[in-house]
Amino acid sequence: MLFLWEEDNSALLYKIDYNSIKKIKEMKSIKFLSVLTLALCMTMVACKTDGKTDDAREALNTTPATTNVNGNAPATPAPAAAPVPAGPLTKLTFEENTFDYGTIMEGEKVTHVYSFTNSGDEPLIISNAKGSCGCTVPDWPREPIAPGDKGEIKVVFDSKGKGKVGGQNQSKRVTITANTDPANSYLTIKGSVDKEAAEPAAPTS
Repeated sequence: MLFLWEEDNSALLYKIDYNSIKKIKEMKSIKFLSVLTLALCMTMVACKTDGKTDDAREALNTTPATTNVNGNAPATPAPAAAPVPAGPLTKLTFEENTFDYGTIMEGEKVTHVYSFTNSGDEPLIISNAKGSCGCTVPDWPREPIAPGDKGEIKVVFDSKGKGKVGGQNQSKRVTITANTDPANSYLTIKGSVDKEAAEPAAPTS
């Protein structure tokens, strides 16, 4: 038992049981452990939340693969534009921009040469020449063309699979990219592609 007296020791004020003190200490210990456990749990939750936040930020910063309109598969990236040579600009003049080969039979190849002149005051540099489809293939000079000089661009058109009975009109374009203003010039090769009619099947006996 524990006895508490006033300062003058004249009267007995309280009587406290040691077991009660022990229980109070145990309760304080339990409360302290509970607070400590709660703090640890909150720390773990905060760490997990920060991890998820970092993952989300990383996902946002990551460039997604380009998909097609239906979202089924990655779409083929657009081809990069042909680079235009840096430096002074000049002028490109063709003797003709369009060639009509008339009527040919399906499967024939047509070759035509387009002549041009560098009519500007700076060297002409053709950086690219591209047909509007795989059936039209241009060949152009890679070396610079001096002012006043002439050059040639050869274009081959393959009519395989392009004809029909009675004739099928075809018109293909070649884009020429050079140090000119505008940067692109255009050539056209066109005509009609005929096709032989299929032979009738032999009668069966």
